[in-house]
Amino acid sequence: MGILVLTALIAVAGPLFSPWEATETNLVSRQLPPAFVDGGSADHWLGTDRQGRDILIRVIVGARISLTIAVLTIAIGAVVGTTLGVIAGYRRGWFDAVITRLIDGMSAFPPILVALAVAVTIGSSLWVVVGVLSLTLWSRYARLVRAETLSLRQREFVLAAIVTGCSRARIVARHLLPNVMSTVVVFSTLQVGYVILSEAGLSFLGAGVPPPTPTWGGMIADGQDYIDSLWWMAFMPGVAIAAVIVSANLLGDWLRDEFDPRLRVL
Repeated sequence: MGILVLTALIAVAGPLFSPWEATETNLVSRQLPPAFVDGGSADHWLGTDRQGRDILIRVIVGARISLTIAVLTIAIGAVVGTTLGVIAGYRRGWFDAVITRLIDGMSAFPPILVALAVAVTIGSSLWVVVGVLSLTLWSRYARLVRAETLSLRQREFVLAAIVTGCSRARIVARHLLPNVMSTVVVFSTLQVGYVILSEAGLSFLGAGVPPPTPTWGGMIADGQDYIDSLWWMAFMPGVAIAAVIVSANLLGDWLRDEFDPRLRVL
């Protein structure tokens, strides 16, 4: 949690305290190694790339892009998937059949291929990435919430609400949704790594946020041909991706244990 909070704070406030711009080039300072390596400069802690752009500020701005996409994608996917999943699990019938077929259909399309097709058709942008990842993510939420709702609808408190004459909307809003929210919260933390890695993969393939906006995947793509000489160009954003994904997954595991007493270690 500390790493994720620190990353978010740096992404928000970091550029305000940096003397460099993410797209600022300086051919005099090009290809400088990190400050802790021989030949490095204290003015560029993580070195510079082939155009003299500061790697540190580009990693910080890339963190802002990745976290923004993760928050928007997970929010959209969670709202849409949870709503459809709980309604399908409670109502059953034709609505459940339609949602189930949609879930199965979305699971058959890899998000990378969908994003590449969309990028070629209408162009790549931040909102295109958010839309494509949300389109593939909602089905994960819907499948999970539907299964949880199918179990909850047979519980005594739901049956009691039906007997007392509660409407379907009230049962869903007051009895089902609160009981699936813990599962949704835990699942959302586990999806942070998936979204960030997917966004990095899209940017690496040229279907993500277009340049000159720096992204972690784009920085790795820029440095892949110079890994033997300018290793820091790809290594630094790679470390950032790994740190955020591992932290998010560990946080998700901890939240799962806390929300489920059966998994707590005494």
